[in-house]
Amino acid sequence: MVKYTVQVEGMQCGMCESHVNDAVRKAFPVKKIKSSHTKKQTILVTEAAIDEEKLRDTINETGYTVRGISSEPYQKHGLFGSKL
Repeated sequence: MVKYTVQVEGMQCGMCESHVNDAVRKAFPVKKIKSSHTKKQTILVTEAAIDEEKLRDTINETGYTVRGISSEPYQKHGLFGSKL
C-alpha cells in the first residue's frame, strides 16, 4: 500500500475538504482519504501506486491548487488498523 500526502492550497472549510475527497475518490481506487483545510493537506492511501500527475490534475480541476505531492510505503499501525 502507498500513502500520499498532498499539499493543497485554497481549502477553507469542511465542505472544501469533502469536495477534494469526493473528486479523488471518483478518480482513484483509494482505501482511505482525509483532507484538512487547517493543515492544507490531503492524505490518501491506495493499494498500488497511482499517477501523481493525474492526482494533481484531479485536485486542481476542483478549484484548489496542489503545491506538492509526496509518497511513501504505508503499513497498518496497531491491532485494529491504521493511523491516517
